[in-house]
Amino acid sequence: MTIQSSPGSSSYLPGSSGYLDMFPERRMSYFSNSYVIGLTVAAGIGGLLFGYDTGVISGALLYIKDEFEVVNQSSFLQETIVSMALVGAIIGAAAGGWINDAYGRKKATLLADVVFAAGSVVMAAAPDPYVLILGRLFVGLGVGIASVTAPVYIAEASPSEVRGGLVSTNVLMITGGQFLSYLVNLAFTEVPGTWRWMLGVSGVPAVVQFCIMLCLPESPRWLFMKNDKDKAIATLSKIYDIARLEDEIENLSVAEEEERQKRNDVKISDVFKSKEIRLAFLAGAGLQAFQQFTGINTVMYYSPTIVQMAGFRSNQLALLLSLIVAAMNAAGTVLGIYLIDHFGRKKLALSSLAGVIASLVVLAGAFFGKSSGSSNELFGWIAVLGLALYIAFFSPGMGPVPWTVNSEIYPEQYRGICGGMSATVNWVSNLIVAETFLSVAEAVGTGWTFVILACIAVLAVVFVTVYVPETVGLTFVEVEQIWKERAWGSGYNTESLLERGNDN
Repeated sequence: MTIQSSPGSSSYLPGSSGYLDMFPERRMSYFSNSYVIGLTVAAGIGGLLFGYDTGVISGALLYIKDEFEVVNQSSFLQETIVSMALVGAIIGAAAGGWINDAYGRKKATLLADVVFAAGSVVMAAAPDPYVLILGRLFVGLGVGIASVTAPVYIAEASPSEVRGGLVSTNVLMITGGQFLSYLVNLAFTEVPGTWRWMLGVSGVPAVVQFCIMLCLPESPRWLFMKNDKDKAIATLSKIYDIARLEDEIENLSVAEEEERQKRNDVKISDVFKSKEIRLAFLAGAGLQAFQQFTGINTVMYYSPTIVQMAGFRSNQLALLLSLIVAAMNAAGTVLGIYLIDHFGRKKLALSSLAGVIASLVVLAGAFFGKSSGSSNELFGWIAVLGLALYIAFFSPGMGPVPWTVNSEIYPEQYRGICGGMSATVNWVSNLIVAETFLSVAEAVGTGWTFVILACIAVLAVVFVTVYVPETVGLTFVEVEQIWKERAWGSGYNTESLLERGNDN
Protein backbone atom coordinates (compact mmCIF):
# COMPACT_ATOMS: atom_id res chain seq x y z
CA MET A 1 0.00 0.00 0.00
CA THR A 2 1.30 3.46 -0.87
CA ILE A 3 1.44 6.18 1.74
CA GLN A 4 0.74 9.67 0.51
CA SER A 5 3.32 12.05 1.86
CA SER A 6 0.94 14.95 2.23
CA PRO A 7 0.27 15.76 5.90
CA GLY A 8 -3.43 15.76 5.12
CA SER A 9 -3.59 12.14 4.06
CA SER A 10 -4.10 10.99 7.64
CA SER A 11 -6.54 8.23 6.71
CA TYR A 12 -3.72 6.43 4.88
CA LEU A 13 -1.19 6.55 7.70
CA PRO A 14 -0.61 3.32 9.64
CA GLY A 15 -2.26 3.47 13.02
CA SER A 16 -4.57 6.38 12.18
CA SER A 17 -8.28 5.84 12.71
CA GLY A 18 -8.97 5.92 8.97
CA TYR A 19 -6.24 3.40 8.17
CA LEU A 20 -7.47 0.97 10.82
CA ASP A 21 -11.07 1.42 9.71
CA MET A 22 -9.97 0.37 6.21
CA PHE A 23 -7.92 -2.56 7.56
CA PRO A 24 -9.50 -3.57 10.89
CA GLU A 25 -7.65 -6.91 10.83
CA ARG A 26 -4.41 -4.96 11.33
CA ARG A 27 -5.60 -3.37 14.57
CA MET A 28 -3.67 -4.54 17.61
CA SER A 29 -4.87 -4.98 21.19
CA TYR A 30 -2.88 -4.56 24.38
CA PHE A 31 -2.00 -8.23 24.73
CA SER A 32 -1.88 -9.32 21.07
CA ASN A 33 1.92 -9.14 20.91
CA SER A 34 3.95 -10.52 23.80
CA TYR A 35 7.12 -8.88 22.43
CA VAL A 36 5.65 -5.38 22.80
CA ILE A 37 4.44 -6.25 26.30
CA GLY A 38 7.95 -7.44 27.17
CA LEU A 39 9.54 -4.21 25.94
CA THR A 40 6.94 -2.18 27.84
CA VAL A 41 7.41 -4.01 31.13
CA ALA A 42 11.22 -3.94 30.87
CA ALA A 43 11.28 -0.20 30.17
CA GLY A 44 8.64 0.31 32.84
CA ILE A 45 11.03 -0.88 35.55
CA GLY A 46 12.34 2.69 35.29
CA GLY A 47 8.88 3.75 36.47
CA LEU A 48 9.16 1.22 39.31
CA LEU A 49 12.37 2.93 40.46
CA PHE A 50 10.59 6.29 40.25
CA GLY A 51 7.63 5.07 42.29
CA TYR A 52 9.60 3.13 44.87
CA ASP A 53 11.79 6.11 45.66
CA THR A 54 8.76 8.38 45.90
CA GLY A 55 7.01 6.08 48.36
CA VAL A 56 9.85 4.62 50.40
CA ILE A 57 11.15 7.91 51.77
CA SER A 58 7.77 8.71 53.34
CA GLY A 59 7.99 5.68 55.64
CA ALA A 60 11.76 5.75 56.08
CA LEU A 61 11.57 9.37 57.24
CA LEU A 62 9.61 8.29 60.34
CA TYR A 63 12.56 6.11 61.44
CA ILE A 64 15.31 8.48 60.24
CA LYS A 65 13.83 11.03 62.66
CA ASP A 66 14.07 8.44 65.45
CA GLU A 67 17.77 7.74 64.74
CA PHE A 68 18.94 11.29 64.06
CA GLU A 69 17.68 13.81 66.61
CA VAL A 70 18.86 16.71 64.44
CA VAL A 71 16.44 15.54 61.73
CA ASN A 72 13.61 15.17 64.22
CA GLN A 73 14.06 18.78 65.33
CA SER A 74 14.23 20.31 61.85
CA SER A 75 11.38 20.40 59.32
CA PHE A 76 13.84 21.92 56.85
CA LEU A 77 16.20 18.93 57.16
CA GLN A 78 13.29 16.53 56.73
CA GLU A 79 12.19 18.37 53.59
CA THR A 80 15.77 18.37 52.29
CA ILE A 81 16.13 14.60 52.73
CA VAL A 82 12.93 14.16 50.71
CA SER A 83 13.63 16.83 48.13
CA MET A 84 17.34 16.24 47.42
CA ALA A 85 16.27 13.32 45.23
CA LEU A 86 14.16 15.85 43.34
CA VAL A 87 17.18 18.10 42.83
CA GLY A 88 18.97 15.12 41.31
CA ALA A 89 15.91 14.28 39.22
CA ILE A 90 15.80 17.82 37.83
CA ILE A 91 19.43 17.52 36.71
CA GLY A 92 18.87 13.97 35.43
CA ALA A 93 15.75 14.90 33.46
CA ALA A 94 17.40 17.97 31.93
CA ALA A 95 20.42 15.91 30.84
CA GLY A 96 18.25 12.90 30.00
CA GLY A 97 16.66 14.53 26.96
CA TRP A 98 20.06 15.19 25.40
CA ILE A 99 21.36 11.72 26.35
CA ASN A 100 18.29 10.12 24.73
CA ASP A 101 18.74 12.00 21.47
CA ALA A 102 22.51 11.56 21.29
CA TYR A 103 23.01 8.00 22.54
CA GLY A 104 19.59 6.37 22.36
CA ARG A 105 16.92 5.21 24.77
CA LYS A 106 18.69 1.95 25.67
CA LYS A 107 22.00 3.50 26.77
CA ALA A 108 20.11 6.19 28.70
CA THR A 109 18.24 3.47 30.62
CA LEU A 110 21.45 1.58 31.41
CA LEU A 111 23.08 4.77 32.71
CA ALA A 112 20.05 5.51 34.90
CA ASP A 113 20.25 2.02 36.43
CA VAL A 114 23.96 2.36 37.31
CA VAL A 115 23.51 5.76 38.96
CA PHE A 116 20.40 4.67 40.87
CA ALA A 117 22.02 1.49 42.21
CA ALA A 118 25.07 3.47 43.39
CA GLY A 119 22.81 5.94 45.19
CA SER A 120 20.92 3.17 46.98
CA VAL A 121 24.19 1.78 48.38
CA VAL A 122 25.26 5.21 49.63
CA MET A 123 21.88 5.74 51.35
CA ALA A 124 21.92 2.36 53.08
CA ALA A 125 25.44 2.93 54.45
CA ALA A 126 25.00 6.61 55.40
CA PRO A 127 26.56 7.36 58.82
CA ASP A 128 24.82 10.73 59.14
CA PRO A 129 21.98 12.73 57.51
CA TYR A 130 24.37 14.57 55.20
CA VAL A 131 25.76 11.45 53.51
CA LEU A 132 22.15 10.25 53.27
CA ILE A 133 21.31 13.47 51.42
CA LEU A 134 24.20 12.79 48.99
CA GLY A 135 22.81 9.31 48.32
CA ARG A 136 19.39 10.86 47.68
CA LEU A 137 21.02 13.12 45.08
CA PHE A 138 22.48 10.13 43.19
CA VAL A 139 19.19 8.25 43.29
CA GLY A 140 17.43 11.34 41.96
CA LEU A 141 19.82 11.56 39.00
CA GLY A 142 18.91 8.00 38.01
CA VAL A 143 15.19 8.59 38.46
CA GLY A 144 15.34 11.80 36.41
CA ILE A 145 16.97 10.10 33.43
CA ALA A 146 14.56 7.16 33.67
CA SER A 147 11.51 9.45 33.86
CA VAL A 148 12.41 10.91 30.44
CA THR A 149 13.48 7.66 28.82
CA ALA A 150 10.84 5.08 29.72
CA PRO A 151 7.74 6.84 28.28
CA VAL A 152 9.54 7.69 25.02
CA TYR A 153 10.96 4.18 24.58
CA ILE A 154 7.52 2.64 25.13
CA ALA A 155 5.73 5.14 22.88
CA GLU A 156 8.16 4.61 20.00
CA ALA A 157 7.76 0.83 20.16
CA SER A 158 3.95 0.93 20.47
CA PRO A 159 1.22 0.75 17.80
CA SER A 160 -0.66 4.05 17.89
CA GLU A 161 -4.03 2.47 18.73
CA VAL A 162 -2.68 1.14 22.07
CA ARG A 163 0.09 3.68 22.66
CA GLY A 164 -1.75 5.51 25.45
CA GLY A 165 -2.41 2.36 27.43
CA LEU A 166 1.10 1.03 27.00
CA VAL A 167 2.73 4.32 28.04
CA SER A 168 0.34 4.35 30.98
CA THR A 169 1.79 0.98 31.95
CA ASN A 170 4.89 2.95 32.91
CA VAL A 171 2.69 4.99 35.26
CA LEU A 172 1.28 1.72 36.61
CA MET A 173 4.85 0.69 37.37
CA ILE A 174 5.32 4.02 39.18
CA THR A 175 2.25 3.44 41.34
CA GLY A 176 3.18 -0.23 41.73
CA GLY A 177 6.59 0.90 42.96
CA GLN A 178 4.93 3.17 45.49
CA PHE A 179 2.76 0.28 46.70
CA LEU A 180 5.81 -2.00 46.90
CA SER A 181 7.67 0.63 48.91
CA TYR A 182 4.91 0.72 51.51
CA LEU A 183 4.95 -3.09 51.73
CA VAL A 184 8.71 -2.98 52.24
CA ASN A 185 8.34 -0.20 54.80
CA LEU A 186 5.78 -2.23 56.73
CA ALA A 187 7.90 -5.41 56.51
CA PHE A 188 10.97 -3.72 57.99
CA THR A 189 9.30 -1.86 60.85
CA GLU A 190 10.60 -4.34 63.46
CA VAL A 191 13.98 -5.04 61.82
CA PRO A 192 17.19 -3.44 63.20
CA GLY A 193 18.41 -0.73 60.87
CA THR A 194 14.85 -0.23 59.62
CA TRP A 195 15.26 2.71 57.29
CA ARG A 196 18.59 1.45 55.91
CA TRP A 197 16.90 -1.71 54.62
CA MET A 198 14.00 0.34 53.25
CA LEU A 199 16.34 2.52 51.20
CA GLY A 200 18.99 -0.09 50.36
CA VAL A 201 16.73 -2.63 48.64
CA SER A 202 15.74 0.04 46.11
CA GLY A 203 18.88 -0.87 44.17
CA VAL A 204 17.54 -4.36 43.34
CA PRO A 205 15.10 -3.30 40.56
CA ALA A 206 17.84 -1.15 38.99
CA VAL A 207 20.20 -4.15 38.78
CA VAL A 208 17.38 -6.31 37.35
CA GLN A 209 16.52 -3.74 34.67
CA PHE A 210 20.18 -3.29 33.74
CA CYS A 211 20.53 -7.03 33.06
CA ILE A 212 17.29 -7.19 31.05
CA MET A 213 18.01 -4.09 28.97
CA LEU A 214 21.36 -5.54 27.84
CA CYS A 215 19.31 -8.12 25.92
CA LEU A 216 16.71 -5.74 24.45
CA PRO A 217 16.90 -3.62 21.27
CA GLU A 218 17.16 0.12 20.88
CA SER A 219 13.97 2.04 20.02
CA PRO A 220 13.17 1.20 16.37
CA ARG A 221 12.14 4.75 15.61
CA TRP A 222 15.40 6.17 17.01
CA LEU A 223 17.41 3.60 15.01
CA PHE A 224 15.53 4.50 11.84
CA MET A 225 16.13 8.22 12.30
CA LYS A 226 19.83 7.50 12.94
CA ASN A 227 19.95 5.65 9.59
CA ASP A 228 20.37 2.21 11.16
CA LYS A 229 17.42 0.90 9.19
CA ASP A 230 18.29 -2.82 9.24
CA LYS A 231 18.17 -3.00 13.04
CA ALA A 232 15.04 -0.85 13.11
CA ILE A 233 13.22 -3.09 10.64
CA ALA A 234 14.34 -6.21 12.52
CA THR A 235 12.69 -4.86 15.66
CA LEU A 236 9.57 -3.61 13.86
CA SER A 237 9.11 -7.05 12.25
CA LYS A 238 8.60 -8.47 15.73
CA ILE A 239 5.88 -5.91 16.43
CA TYR A 240 3.82 -5.84 13.20
CA ASP A 241 2.68 -8.42 10.66
CA ILE A 242 4.13 -8.17 7.18
CA ALA A 243 1.31 -6.10 5.63
CA ARG A 244 1.36 -3.40 8.28
CA LEU A 245 5.15 -3.59 8.61
CA GLU A 246 5.57 -2.31 5.04
CA ASP A 247 3.25 0.61 5.75
CA GLU A 248 4.97 1.45 9.04
CA ILE A 249 8.38 1.48 7.33
CA GLU A 250 7.07 3.78 4.60
CA ASN A 251 5.52 6.01 7.24
CA LEU A 252 8.89 6.23 9.00
CA SER A 253 10.52 7.05 5.67
CA VAL A 254 8.13 9.97 5.19
CA ALA A 255 8.92 11.22 8.71
CA GLU A 256 12.64 10.75 8.12
CA GLU A 257 12.50 12.82 4.94
CA GLU A 258 10.71 15.63 6.78
CA GLU A 259 13.32 15.52 9.55
CA ARG A 260 16.15 15.53 7.02
CA GLN A 261 14.91 18.84 5.64
CA LYS A 262 15.26 20.37 9.08
CA ARG A 263 18.43 21.14 11.02
CA ASN A 264 20.11 18.17 12.59
CA ASP A 265 21.15 19.86 15.82
CA VAL A 266 18.30 21.07 18.01
CA LYS A 267 19.04 23.44 20.87
CA ILE A 268 16.77 24.46 23.73
CA SER A 269 16.34 27.90 22.15
CA ASP A 270 14.96 26.25 18.99
CA VAL A 271 11.96 24.98 20.99
CA PHE A 272 10.83 28.58 21.54
CA LYS A 273 11.61 29.83 18.02
CA SER A 274 9.11 27.51 16.32
CA LYS A 275 5.53 28.50 17.04
CA GLU A 276 4.08 25.00 16.74
CA ILE A 277 6.80 23.46 18.95
CA ARG A 278 6.33 26.26 21.45
CA LEU A 279 2.59 25.49 21.66
CA ALA A 280 3.27 21.77 22.05
CA PHE A 281 5.78 22.40 24.81
CA LEU A 282 3.36 24.75 26.59
CA ALA A 283 0.73 22.00 26.66
CA GLY A 284 3.17 19.27 27.72
CA ALA A 285 5.06 21.26 30.34
CA GLY A 286 1.84 22.77 31.68
CA LEU A 287 0.36 19.32 32.24
CA GLN A 288 3.52 18.22 34.06
CA ALA A 289 3.48 21.30 36.29
CA PHE A 290 -0.19 20.95 37.20
CA GLN A 291 0.30 17.25 37.95
CA GLN A 292 2.61 18.28 40.77
CA PHE A 293 1.00 21.53 41.93
CA THR A 294 -2.31 19.74 42.48
CA GLY A 295 -0.46 17.84 45.20
CA ILE A 296 0.01 14.20 44.14
CA ASN A 297 3.54 13.66 45.39
CA THR A 298 2.80 15.66 48.51
CA VAL A 299 0.18 13.02 49.23
CA MET A 300 2.61 10.19 48.42
CA TYR A 301 5.68 11.61 50.19
CA TYR A 302 3.87 12.76 53.28
CA SER A 303 0.85 10.47 53.49
CA PRO A 304 2.12 8.80 56.72
CA THR A 305 2.80 12.25 58.15
CA ILE A 306 -0.64 13.48 57.06
CA VAL A 307 -2.21 10.43 58.69
CA GLN A 308 -0.34 11.26 61.91
CA MET A 309 -1.44 14.91 61.62
CA ALA A 310 -4.99 13.56 61.44
CA GLY A 311 -4.52 11.99 64.86
CA PHE A 312 -3.14 8.48 64.20
CA ARG A 313 0.15 8.55 66.14
CA SER A 314 1.46 5.00 65.64
CA ASN A 315 4.16 4.69 62.95
CA GLN A 316 2.91 1.22 62.01
CA LEU A 317 -0.72 2.35 61.71
CA ALA A 318 0.31 5.36 59.65
CA LEU A 319 2.25 3.09 57.29
CA LEU A 320 -0.64 0.60 57.05
CA LEU A 321 -3.16 3.30 56.13
CA SER A 322 -0.67 4.72 53.63
CA LEU A 323 -0.30 1.25 52.12
CA ILE A 324 -4.03 1.23 51.44
CA VAL A 325 -3.72 4.63 49.76
CA ALA A 326 -0.87 3.30 47.59
CA ALA A 327 -2.91 0.23 46.65
CA MET A 328 -5.75 2.49 45.51
CA ASN A 329 -3.23 4.49 43.47
CA ALA A 330 -2.09 1.35 41.63
CA ALA A 331 -5.66 0.13 41.11
CA GLY A 332 -6.72 3.51 39.74
CA THR A 333 -3.84 3.46 37.27
CA VAL A 334 -5.04 0.10 35.93
CA LEU A 335 -8.41 1.75 35.25
CA GLY A 336 -6.57 4.64 33.58
CA ILE A 337 -4.77 2.26 31.20
CA TYR A 338 -8.17 1.22 29.84
CA LEU A 339 -9.77 4.66 29.83
CA ILE A 340 -6.94 6.61 28.22
CA ASP A 341 -7.39 4.94 24.81
CA HIS A 342 -11.19 4.67 25.05
CA PHE A 343 -12.31 7.80 26.91
CA GLY A 344 -9.51 10.02 25.60
CA ARG A 345 -6.67 11.97 27.21
CA LYS A 346 -8.41 15.33 27.55
CA LYS A 347 -11.75 14.11 28.94
CA LEU A 348 -9.93 11.83 31.35
CA ALA A 349 -7.77 14.69 32.66
CA LEU A 350 -10.77 16.98 33.14
CA SER A 351 -12.83 14.31 34.93
CA SER A 352 -9.86 13.51 37.14
CA LEU A 353 -9.32 17.16 38.09
CA ALA A 354 -12.98 17.59 39.02
CA GLY A 355 -12.67 14.73 41.53
CA VAL A 356 -9.33 16.05 42.79
CA ILE A 357 -10.91 19.42 43.59
CA ALA A 358 -13.74 17.75 45.53
CA SER A 359 -11.38 15.51 47.51
CA LEU A 360 -9.04 18.40 48.39
CA VAL A 361 -12.06 20.26 49.76
CA VAL A 362 -12.86 17.19 51.90
CA LEU A 363 -9.26 17.10 53.18
CA ALA A 364 -9.32 20.81 53.96
CA GLY A 365 -12.61 20.45 55.82
CA ALA A 366 -11.26 17.57 57.90
CA PHE A 367 -8.22 19.55 59.04
CA PHE A 368 -10.28 22.68 59.68
CA GLY A 369 -12.51 20.58 61.91
CA LYS A 370 -9.51 19.05 63.64
CA SER A 371 -7.94 22.47 64.30
CA SER A 372 -11.16 23.80 65.81
CA GLY A 373 -10.24 22.01 69.04
CA SER A 374 -12.47 19.00 68.67
CA SER A 375 -10.89 15.74 69.78
CA ASN A 376 -13.43 13.74 67.81
CA GLU A 377 -11.66 10.99 65.84
CA LEU A 378 -14.28 11.49 63.12
CA PHE A 379 -12.21 14.27 61.57
CA GLY A 380 -9.17 11.97 61.46
CA TRP A 381 -11.13 9.38 59.52
CA ILE A 382 -12.53 12.06 57.21
CA ALA A 383 -8.93 13.10 56.44
CA VAL A 384 -8.05 9.50 55.58
CA LEU A 385 -11.20 9.30 53.41
CA GLY A 386 -10.13 12.51 51.67
CA LEU A 387 -6.72 11.01 50.93
CA ALA A 388 -8.34 7.88 49.51
CA LEU A 389 -10.76 9.89 47.35
CA TYR A 390 -7.92 12.07 46.11
CA ILE A 391 -5.98 9.01 44.92
CA ALA A 392 -9.10 7.40 43.45
CA PHE A 393 -9.73 10.43 41.23
CA PHE A 394 -6.13 11.41 40.49
CA SER A 395 -4.61 8.04 39.59
CA PRO A 396 -6.70 7.13 36.50
CA GLY A 397 -6.40 10.61 34.94
CA MET A 398 -3.82 13.17 35.99
CA GLY A 399 -1.44 10.34 36.85
CA PRO A 400 -0.95 8.86 33.35
CA VAL A 401 -2.21 11.66 31.08
CA PRO A 402 0.75 14.10 31.37
CA TRP A 403 3.33 11.37 30.70
CA THR A 404 1.32 9.90 27.81
CA VAL A 405 0.69 13.26 26.16
CA ASN A 406 4.36 14.27 26.48
CA SER A 407 5.49 11.03 24.86
CA GLU A 408 3.45 11.71 21.71
CA ILE A 409 3.06 15.46 21.05
CA TYR A 410 6.58 16.33 19.86
CA PRO A 411 8.15 15.67 16.44
CA GLU A 412 10.97 13.11 16.44
CA GLN A 413 13.65 15.78 16.17
CA TYR A 414 12.36 17.49 19.33
CA ARG A 415 11.06 14.47 21.27
CA GLY A 416 14.11 13.92 23.44
CA ILE A 417 14.86 17.54 24.28
CA CYS A 418 11.22 18.56 24.79
CA GLY A 419 10.53 15.41 26.79
CA GLY A 420 13.52 16.20 28.97
CA MET A 421 12.47 19.83 29.40
CA SER A 422 8.89 18.93 30.34
CA ALA A 423 10.09 16.24 32.75
CA THR A 424 12.38 18.86 34.28
CA VAL A 425 9.34 21.10 34.76
CA ASN A 426 7.64 18.17 36.52
CA TRP A 427 10.59 17.64 38.86
CA VAL A 428 11.07 21.36 39.58
CA SER A 429 7.37 21.61 40.43
CA ASN A 430 7.69 18.45 42.53
CA LEU A 431 10.66 19.98 44.38
CA ILE A 432 8.81 23.22 45.10
CA VAL A 433 5.82 21.38 46.53
CA ALA A 434 7.88 18.86 48.55
CA GLU A 435 10.22 21.52 49.94
CA THR A 436 7.41 23.83 51.02
CA PHE A 437 4.47 21.61 52.04
CA LEU A 438 5.39 21.09 55.70
CA SER A 439 6.54 24.68 56.10
CA VAL A 440 3.36 26.07 54.52
CA ALA A 441 1.25 23.72 56.63
CA GLU A 442 3.00 25.00 59.78
CA ALA A 443 2.58 28.64 58.68
CA VAL A 444 -1.06 28.72 57.52
CA GLY A 445 -2.40 25.37 58.72
CA THR A 446 -2.89 22.08 56.89
CA GLY A 447 -6.48 22.94 55.99
CA TRP A 448 -5.54 26.13 54.15
CA THR A 449 -2.70 24.29 52.42
CA PHE A 450 -5.21 21.91 50.85
CA VAL A 451 -7.43 24.87 49.91
CA ILE A 452 -4.47 26.33 47.99
CA LEU A 453 -3.99 23.02 46.17
CA ALA A 454 -7.72 22.95 45.30
CA CYS A 455 -7.49 26.46 43.79
CA ILE A 456 -4.54 25.34 41.68
CA ALA A 457 -6.59 22.36 40.49
CA VAL A 458 -9.30 24.78 39.30
CA LEU A 459 -6.66 26.62 37.26
CA ALA A 460 -5.57 23.25 35.85
CA VAL A 461 -9.11 22.63 34.56
CA VAL A 462 -8.99 25.93 32.67
CA PHE A 463 -5.54 25.14 31.27
CA VAL A 464 -6.46 21.67 29.99
CA THR A 465 -9.66 23.00 28.44
CA VAL A 466 -7.86 25.75 26.53
CA TYR A 467 -4.42 24.39 25.66
CA VAL A 468 -4.49 20.57 25.52
CA PRO A 469 -5.89 18.90 22.36
CA GLU A 470 -7.14 15.33 22.17
CA THR A 471 -4.50 12.97 20.72
CA VAL A 472 -6.13 9.57 21.23
CA GLY A 473 -5.54 7.22 18.29
CA LEU A 474 -3.49 9.71 16.26
CA THR A 475 -0.12 8.93 14.68
CA PHE A 476 2.92 11.06 15.47
CA VAL A 477 2.54 12.76 12.07
CA GLU A 478 -1.11 13.59 12.76
CA VAL A 479 -0.29 15.02 16.18
CA GLU A 480 2.37 17.22 14.60
CA GLN A 481 -0.30 18.44 12.19
CA ILE A 482 -2.46 19.58 15.12
CA TRP A 483 0.24 22.00 16.28
CA LYS A 484 0.71 23.36 12.77
CA GLU A 485 -3.02 24.08 12.60
CA ARG A 486 -2.98 25.73 16.02
CA ALA A 487 0.01 27.83 15.03
CA TRP A 488 -1.10 28.85 11.54
CA GLY A 489 -4.87 28.28 11.50
CA SER A 490 -7.13 25.41 10.49
CA GLY A 491 -6.81 26.48 6.88
CA TYR A 492 -3.27 25.08 6.97
CA ASN A 493 -4.78 21.78 5.78
CA THR A 494 -8.04 20.74 4.20
CA GLU A 495 -8.78 18.17 6.91
CA SER A 496 -8.75 19.78 10.34
CA LEU A 497 -7.28 17.34 12.81
CA LEU A 498 -7.42 20.12 15.37
CA GLU A 499 -11.19 20.22 15.06
CA ARG A 500 -11.29 16.48 15.59
CA GLY A 501 -9.05 16.80 18.65
CA ASN A 502 -11.17 19.55 20.22
CA ASP A 503 -14.41 17.69 19.52
CA ASN A 504 -13.06 14.61 21.27
